[in-house]
Amino acid sequence: MSTNTPKRTSPRPRQTTVPRWGVVDRYFGITRLGSSYGIEIRAGITTFLAMSYVIFVNPSVLNDAMAGQMPDVGNLFTQLVMVTCMAAILGSLYMGLIARYPFAQAPGMGLNAFFSYTVVLGMGYRWETALGAVFISGVLFIILSVLGVRQAIARALSGSMKYAITAGIGAFLAFLGMKNMGFVVANEATFVGIGDVTQPHVWLGLFGLLVIAVLMKLKVKAAILLGIIATTLIAIISRLPVYPGAEEGTFTAFGGFGGSPVQMPIWPGDLAFHLDIGGALSAGLLSVVFTFFFVDFFDATGTLTGLSQRSGMIGKDGEMPRAKTLFSMDGLAAISGAALGTSTTTAYVESAAGVEEGGRTGLTAVTVAAFFGLAMFFSPVIAAVPASATAPALILVGALMMEGARHIEWADISESLPAFLTIIVMPLTFSIAEGVAIGLVAYALIKICSGRIRDAHWILYLLAALLIVRWVWLG
Repeated sequence: MSTNTPKRTSPRPRQTTVPRWGVVDRYFGITRLGSSYGIEIRAGITTFLAMSYVIFVNPSVLNDAMAGQMPDVGNLFTQLVMVTCMAAILGSLYMGLIARYPFAQAPGMGLNAFFSYTVVLGMGYRWETALGAVFISGVLFIILSVLGVRQAIARALSGSMKYAITAGIGAFLAFLGMKNMGFVVANEATFVGIGDVTQPHVWLGLFGLLVIAVLMKLKVKAAILLGIIATTLIAIISRLPVYPGAEEGTFTAFGGFGGSPVQMPIWPGDLAFHLDIGGALSAGLLSVVFTFFFVDFFDATGTLTGLSQRSGMIGKDGEMPRAKTLFSMDGLAAISGAALGTSTTTAYVESAAGVEEGGRTGLTAVTVAAFFGLAMFFSPVIAAVPASATAPALILVGALMMEGARHIEWADISESLPAFLTIIVMPLTFSIAEGVAIGLVAYALIKICSGRIRDAHWILYLLAALLIVRWVWLG
């Protein structure tokens, strides 16, 4: 009896194909980090929309200071718009291509106000000299980053403080979102109070918050981005008066693009490379340089640490990959922005919106840079997105970032009180830097006075001492 055995054949070799943009994937580590091109691009668009207000707000603030010193420049505001976009492009490219982190950078709010209203208008310095001070502070950022000082500080923070910074940034974002939609307003009797909830821009923002929350609960991809787009379309189609009017405190409906939605960008020749570094060094601007340096140092260090914690970039050992490069890019962005003609360029806390959309690699930041480039051509289109559409995203992201607060050692008062102060001071002072500073000083003093000095790294005690000296020196 014979049996026919099938003839063995060697297995056909598997055909492997290199995925499209394979080099890009490997460079950014997109697949390795569990992301995809679609997620990264979507995250970048979300971050851009959340921070796009800087395109118009930053020029408005700087124009107040520069216009009086440049009366013959008729298109100053337009040049400032170009400079703002260019600084954001370079800063975000530095962060995305070199540091390979999903964080965007642009001229910072608060620092531009200090630049305009304190240094230029208050102290009477030329804007070129003030830019020189910004440039010097950026050089100091890079030096301290290369020496490892900034990453040493981030590494020395206790777990409770790291989670507190993340949660504090969340509270800050939520407060910023409520302010932008008019839900929270200034009040002479109580400092802050609830706004007029009958106003369209308030309830449109609340509606947008509901839409995004429901979409996220239903696990709809791009929930934040879809919520922003949907809210914007409702504002435009319904002609709701949610756009700032000609007079402060007034609102109007969408008035169209004012002509073509496409505008050719111009070169900011009256601003770029006009900074006066020598004047900043010789004019006795030490306190100004120190203030620029201090605020951005703690603001960016806190922001980058909190965002890294939220995005899972910090390992179990407390280390951030490419930490020196990450922190150096903040300084390089400040230098580039000053050279172009704007106040300090720094990491934007609104990057948290993109992180929540899944952004994990530098491609997110590169996408942000690309959209700032498009904004130089399509600024009327960007202006069609009202604050009431982006504010809900900030509130919801803020709520998500508060999740880390459960990891704080609440039973240990030496850990919980500094953490609580860090969280609460950020929104109340409208400053991430001040929240971090208060938390660090409280942490060091409680540890010292309770005889638990060895619980904290010596760097934190030195830092706390410098912060106290800074408060005394600057009054």
